[in-house]
Parts: sequence; C-alpha cells; structure tokens
Amino acid sequence: MWAAAASIVAPTGTPALLDSGPTLPPGQAAQFLKAERQGGLKRTDVDPESPITQFHTWFQQASLPEAGVFHPETCTLSTAQLPSGRVSSRVVYMKELDHKGFVIYSNFGTSGKARDLFGTADGKSTGNPWASLVFWWEPLERQVRVEGRAERLAPEESQVYYDTRARGSRIGAWASQQSSVLKPDTSKEGDDGRSQLEGWVKETEKKFEGAEQMPVPPFWGGLRIIPERVEFWQGRQSRLHDRFVYDLVECEDGSKKWQLERLSP
Repeated sequence: MWAAAASIVAPTGTPALLDSGPTLPPGQAAQFLKAERQGGLKRTDVDPESPITQFHTWFQQASLPEAGVFHPETCTLSTAQLPSGRVSSRVVYMKELDHKGFVIYSNFGTSGKARDLFGTADGKSTGNPWASLVFWWEPLERQVRVEGRAERLAPEESQVYYDTRARGSRIGAWASQQSSVLKPDTSKEGDDGRSQLEGWVKETEKKFEGAEQMPVPPFWGGLRIIPERVEFWQGRQSRLHDRFVYDLVECEDGSKKWQLERLSP
C-alpha cells in the first residue's frame, strides 16, 4: 500500500513535503516580532472612520524602498461559483484605489472570474458578485483582507488604464481567450497548444497594424471591489496578533457608516 504524503513545517518555518513515510511532528514556525518591539498595533494607530484611508496609509508604507515589499499591489482575488459554492483564487495586481474601492483589470468574457461573478449563458453558474482580496506584506508582517461586492467599470474608465499598457499587453488583451483550452496543432511537432495562442496574437497584430490607439476590448476592463468589510492584521509574538476590522453598518436613518472593532486573534 502506498504511504500518504505528509506535509510538515521545517524548523525554519518553511513548508516541506515528504514523499512517503510516517507523519512527523511540526517544527516551530518563526515569530512575528517587528511590531512587538514597537508595542504592537493599537486602535489609535488606525483611522477611526475609513478603511480606504487606512489602507492608503499602509500601502504607502509598504511602497517605501526600505520596507522591502517589492510589489505591494500584489493580492489574491477569490471568487465563488454558484450554485456549487466552489471557490477559486488567483494572484492579481491592484491597479487603482479610489473612494469606492479596489480596482483590478482582467478579461471578463471567458475567464473563471467572469463565470463566478457574472454567471454563464448556459446557467451552470448563476453569478455571485461577492469577492475578496488578500494583501500579504511579509517584511512588514502585515495582512489586509477585503470583502465586498464586485462591479465592472465603465468602458471609458477602462480605456484610460488600457491606454497606459505596453502595446504588447494591449494586443494580448484582445488576443487571449482567457482560460479557454488551447488545442495542439498536430502538424507541428512538439506543439502543446501554444501555437494557437501565438496565431491569435498574429491575427490581432495584423488587425491593428499601424494603429497607435486601440479601443479597449469589450470583454476586458476594470473590476472594482466595493468593500463592506476590511481587516487590518499586524503580526505579534505567540500568535497573539493585532486585528482591527471595519464593518459597513446601516444606521437608523438609512445611511451607512464604518464600524471599527478589535478582533481576538
């Protein structure tokens, strides 16, 4: 009988994988000490009214060269397909932050994101606008979790960002039928489907040959996550982390405001 693979944590805190054999006890993971030496994260350290303002502050700090965070805009976007409830996650870049929320750009015609968020014509997915983002800034021992509803940006808004992309990236947005299966060309030895993608690129390049300006593809553009819950997590010693969460709550007069609370780790 084959022995099941066992996942363990090495003494350094890095994951290790055993091909077979008995499960071993986990080693001790590293401690989070940077904030510990400064007294941790206190309620007075975070903006009392707005998670957008607080995120902007943390993002600016993560963007400083001395912070050691190479791409602070990198985050994980998670969506859930209905009615199955199956969850999908992928790493994306946050490109904009405005008073409404967090903006990413992608293909929303054939991608898994489109299926999960907006549903499919065949009804296999009914569309679920709820999504989440997670930012992890390891050198700062900080994490930000965002939960909210997603909405597409207007084409004219997407066009503004699209025009800033390198020409190859603009061509790629038109050419790639994201998440579609690429079929190998049996007439080409060793082809695994890549040639089909390259063919789409050549067709698109020919279509826009000599054109400096290109319209944003109708199936491509911005997605804004409008937050209803945002958590700011600061690592602390002994896993007694500092967690502050903003929840959007409805007031008696029908208006909404952010409620700030500390959570137990």
